[in-house]
Amino acid sequence: MKSSFKVWFRYYALHALANRSLQQFSNLCGTVYSRGNLIFTPDGNSILSPVGNRVSIFDLVKNKSSTLPIEMRRNIVRMALSPKATILITVDETGRALLINLPRRVVISHFNFKKPVAAIEFSPDSKWIAVSDERHLQIWKAPGFNREYAPLVLHKTFGGHYDDILNITWSPDSKYILTSAADMTVRVFRMDAPKDYYPQALAGHRGAVKGAWFSEDMQNIYTVSKDGALFHWRYTSRAALTQDSSDEEEDVDMELDENKRKDRVQWRIASKHFFMQTGSKVRSCQFFAPSNLMVVGFSNGIFGLYELPGFTNIHTLSITQHKIDTVAINSTGEWLAFGSPTLGQLLVWEWQSETYVLKQQGHFYNMSSLSYSADGQTIATGGDDGKVKVWNATSGFCFVTFSDHKSNVTAVDFAKQGKVLFSSSLDGTVRAFDLVRYRNFRTFTSPNPVQFSCLAVDPSGEMVCAGTIDTFEIYLWSVQTGKLLDILAGHEGPISSLAFSSNGMMLVSGSWDHTARTWDIFGRNKHVESLQHQNEVLAVAFRPDGKEIASATLDGQISLWDIDLAKQVGTIEGRKDISGGRRLADRTTAENSSSGKCFNSICYTADGSSIIGGGNSKYICIYDIDTKVLVKKFQISCNLSLDGTQEYLNSKNMTEFGSKELMDDDDPSDVEDRLDRTLPGAQRGDLSVRRTRQEARTTAVRFSPTGRAWAAATTDGLLIYSLDDAILFDPFDLETDITPDTVLEALQDKEYLRSLCMAFRLNEKSVLHTVFESIPPSSVDLVARSLSEKYLDKLMQFIGSHMEKSPHIEFHLMWIVSVMTHHGRYLKEHRGEYQSMFRTLHKSISRVREDIANLCDNNLYTLRYLLTQGTLAANSNVTSQ
Repeated sequence: MKSSFKVWFRYYALHALANRSLQQFSNLCGTVYSRGNLIFTPDGNSILSPVGNRVSIFDLVKNKSSTLPIEMRRNIVRMALSPKATILITVDETGRALLINLPRRVVISHFNFKKPVAAIEFSPDSKWIAVSDERHLQIWKAPGFNREYAPLVLHKTFGGHYDDILNITWSPDSKYILTSAADMTVRVFRMDAPKDYYPQALAGHRGAVKGAWFSEDMQNIYTVSKDGALFHWRYTSRAALTQDSSDEEEDVDMELDENKRKDRVQWRIASKHFFMQTGSKVRSCQFFAPSNLMVVGFSNGIFGLYELPGFTNIHTLSITQHKIDTVAINSTGEWLAFGSPTLGQLLVWEWQSETYVLKQQGHFYNMSSLSYSADGQTIATGGDDGKVKVWNATSGFCFVTFSDHKSNVTAVDFAKQGKVLFSSSLDGTVRAFDLVRYRNFRTFTSPNPVQFSCLAVDPSGEMVCAGTIDTFEIYLWSVQTGKLLDILAGHEGPISSLAFSSNGMMLVSGSWDHTARTWDIFGRNKHVESLQHQNEVLAVAFRPDGKEIASATLDGQISLWDIDLAKQVGTIEGRKDISGGRRLADRTTAENSSSGKCFNSICYTADGSSIIGGGNSKYICIYDIDTKVLVKKFQISCNLSLDGTQEYLNSKNMTEFGSKELMDDDDPSDVEDRLDRTLPGAQRGDLSVRRTRQEARTTAVRFSPTGRAWAAATTDGLLIYSLDDAILFDPFDLETDITPDTVLEALQDKEYLRSLCMAFRLNEKSVLHTVFESIPPSSVDLVARSLSEKYLDKLMQFIGSHMEKSPHIEFHLMWIVSVMTHHGRYLKEHRGEYQSMFRTLHKSISRVREDIANLCDNNLYTLRYLLTQGTLAANSNVTSQ
C-alpha cells in the first residue's frame, strides 16, 4: 500500500511540475482600452493603455502587443511614466497605487493616496511627482533605485483651488506647475516659492478647465475649457499688452488698483478662440510644445488639430460616434492616440500622412465563444454584440472583424483544412467566412426560423452542424453546396454543445434533457446512443483520439464515457473546485451559493492527458484524466471592480437597501447628464441608466492544437496562458571566460559550433564576421543542425544583414537552406516571433536576386554586342575583298 502511494504521489508531483509553467500569463486580447489616460513611451514607438486592472503595451513599430503580468485591486484610472521610462505608476479608483519597474515588469512598492486621484505627473527632471488631492496639489519625492524605507515622501502641499483639480502640467525646467480645476481657474505654482508666495490665478473661463500648458519658451500659456474655449495667456504688462491687443480683452488681475496694474508684469489674456462644436463638449485635450500643436477631443467623437498661437485648423476628423476620453501625442509629434471607453476603441493616427497606425476595438459586450486555428497562430472570438473577430495569437492584434450577424454569436469554429471560419448565432444563421478574401461566402439557414446555440465542423471541413434552443434539433449542411442534408431529432431539451470526433465519423451532442447522444451520421442505420446523466448537460468534448467523451453537467461533475462500450468510466467532482466568489447582492455566502458551481465549457489538452474547464465563476480548473485530481486552478481576475471576485463581503457596506458600492454617491455634475430623456407618460423612468457591475466569469476555454498555450474568453477579455519560451537552456551559457581570444582559439581548434555560439554571446561584429567566414562550406550543414534554437534569430538576422555586403552569395544560401531544413518545423510553430527575421531575409534575398538579374542582363547585352561586332567585322572583310 505504501509503495503504491509513493508511486502515485511521485507521478502527481511530476505531473504538477510539468504543468506549472502553464500558469505563466502571456497576453490579454479582446480588450484594448477601458478607461484612464494613454501614455507614449519616450521613444514614441510604444503606447501604454489601461485595460481594466491591467496595463497593455502596444509596440507600434514591431506590430506586437503585450500585457504586464501585474494586476491592481480595482480598475486603473490614471497612469504616469517617468521621463526615462523606468518607473510606471498606476492608480486605481480608490487611490491605491503601484510603483512598477517597467523594463523588468515587476512591482517595486504599493502605496495608498487614500483618495481618488484625477491627475498625476512626473516632473521632466524625474525628481518629483505631482498628484491631485481633490482641491490640493501634492508634491512627492520620486522614488529611486536604491533601497528606501518609503518610496514616496511628501515634499509639500499647495492649496488655492475651490474645486477638484482635473489636470497637472510641469514647465520644461521643472520649476513651475500649472493646475487646471473644475472651479474654472488655472493656477501657477512655484517649486521654490517662499512662504508668503500666493499662486497667481488665471480666471476668465466659463466652464471647467480641462488642461493648461506652457509653451516651449515658457512665455505663453494655453488653456482649454470644457465649453470649447481656448485662451492664450502671455507673460507681459498691461501697457505692453494694450499696444498689440484690442480693447475688448480682459485683465484678470483684480487684486491691484488701476495705477499699479499698468506697470506690473502678469499672465494676461492675449487672445480667445472657440472651437465652435455645437452641441458637444471638450472631453480631452493635449498640447505638443515643440510644434505648437493642440489636439482636442469632443464628446461627439470628433477631434481637432490646431496650430497655435494662430489657431489654424489643420485637421477635423470624426473617428467614432462616442466621446473621446483621452488624447496623447508621441515624442516626435507625428502620432496622435485617442481612447474611447464606450466601445473600447484605441486609435493611433499619423496626422501628416492622414493614415491609421493602429485601429483596434474589442467586443462591445462580453465574449461568448472562441476557437483556435489548426496551427495555433490565430484565435477567433464571437461576442454578444454580433461580431466575429479574428486575432493573431502572437501579436495580440485583431486583423479582421465580421459584422454580418444580427444577434448574439453563440459559437465559432475553424475548419481543420483550409482557411475557413464558421459561426452560429441567435439570428438563425450559420455563416462561413473566407479568411483569405475576408468575406462571408456561405450562409446556412433552416426551413423554419430557429435560434442556434452551438456549432461543430467535421475534420474534413465538408460538413457543418448546429444545435437549436427552441426546436431541440440538430441541422447538418454541406459546406460545398450550402444545402441542408439532414435534421437530427431526438433531444427533448435545448442543445447546449456539439463536438465531432477526430475521424469525423461520429457526432456527440449535449442537451438540457439530461442526456448526451452520439450520432453515426455517415452510417446507413443512423445509430444513436444515449448517455444518461443526472442533471442537465452543459458541455461535451471528444478526446483527441476519439475514444472518449467528457461531459459537464449542472451539478459540477465531469463525466468520462467510453465510446465503444457506451459506459461511464470515470467522474471528476469539480463542484467545490469551480465554486468561488460572492456577488454584492447575494444574501448567502459563497459556499452556500448555488450559482457558479458548474462548468459550461470544457476542452481536452492536445495529448488527451488533461482536461480544462471554466464556468460562471472566477476560477478555471485543469484536471488529470488518469488520477481524476485537480492539477492547477487559475483565477481569471483579482479585480474588485468586478462582481464575484471576493469570497467575503465587508458587512459595513451592507445596508437594508443593498450594498453601498452599488449606489450612486452623487448626482451627475453636467447638465446634459441630469436631463430626463424618458418618454412622456413613463412612470418607471429609464432603466438603462442603472449602473450594473460586470460579473467575473468564463464563457469558453480552449487549448491550442500545439499544446503550448490555452485561452479563455472571460469578462476581462481573452486571456492567453502559455509556456515560457523566453528562457531556453543552452550549455554555452555556463561559460564565464568568453573573450575574443577564446573565441578565436576555439575556431583554430575547429570547434565551429562552439566558436559561433561564443561569438553570438560576445556580440562583437568583427569577431562574429571572422567566425562566420571561417566555417568551411562542408561543415555548414552539421553546424546548422546542431545549433541551439536560442541562436536562430541572431544567426538569420546576421545572414540577412551580411548577405547584402558580402560577395559569397552561395555560402549564405547554403546556410539559409540548412537552417530551414533542420529547424523549419520549429520556425513554423513560432513564426509569429520570427516575422522580423523572415522580412529581413526576404528583403536581402530579393535584393541579391535583383542584382544578379541585372548583372546577367548586362552580360547578355554585352555578349550580344560583341557577337554583333564580330558579325559586322566579318561582313566588312567580305565586302572589302
